[in-house]
Amino acid sequence: MRQYFAVQAFKALFMILVPALAWSHSGGLDSAGGHSDRRSGLYHCHRAACDEGGPLVAASAQSPASDYKRADWPHWQDADGDCMNTRHEMLAVQATGPLTLSADGCSVARGQWLDPFSGALYTQASDLDVDHIVPLAWSHQHGGALWSKHQKTIFANDPENLLVVDDGLNQAKGAQGPNDWLPPNTAYHCTYLASWARLLSKYRLSMSDREAGLFRRQQQDCPA
Repeated sequence: MRQYFAVQAFKALFMILVPALAWSHSGGLDSAGGHSDRRSGLYHCHRAACDEGGPLVAASAQSPASDYKRADWPHWQDADGDCMNTRHEMLAVQATGPLTLSADGCSVARGQWLDPFSGALYTQASDLDVDHIVPLAWSHQHGGALWSKHQKTIFANDPENLLVVDDGLNQAKGAQGPNDWLPPNTAYHCTYLASWARLLSKYRLSMSDREAGLFRRQQQDCPA
């Protein structure tokens, strides 16, 4: 029952946060003559001069004026006030079996999770991290440095960008983008790349020309 209420509370939180995003696609064309598909996250052109790379491509790769500081990206918030922070909400939502909570009901201790990065099953929450699919530091380097503290908080706690995974693999990934790191579970590669494409479009984060070219080649063997 507790798990059910945790899931419902997080869904309600998600519905509150999503409209607050300043980068959500409105359905019309952007200044380049294209738009992002709501379901696939892919960018489509409707004018001859439009580049299918859309928001993935930056004219040049420029370093942000400020250094990345994790404290500038508040995460693991308890936005719905139920005493469970974002990490434990995601452990509850993404569990594939019954959960065991702490005595105060504010954290998840045990359960069952299928880690998409490795394909392995886990039962101890302490063996798992909640990964930012698009890392915070990577986002800072690719456009996020210009965001307000509020926008950074939304991004850092967006369920669409959070995934329960093996803690060692999360640490191995670090702040690397898809050009430099992919999960060892090759069956998950296309899903992982599609998540990156959807999030880059949603938040208008930009890859350099080189990064975008490599990213497109990585997606060539994936379903359209």
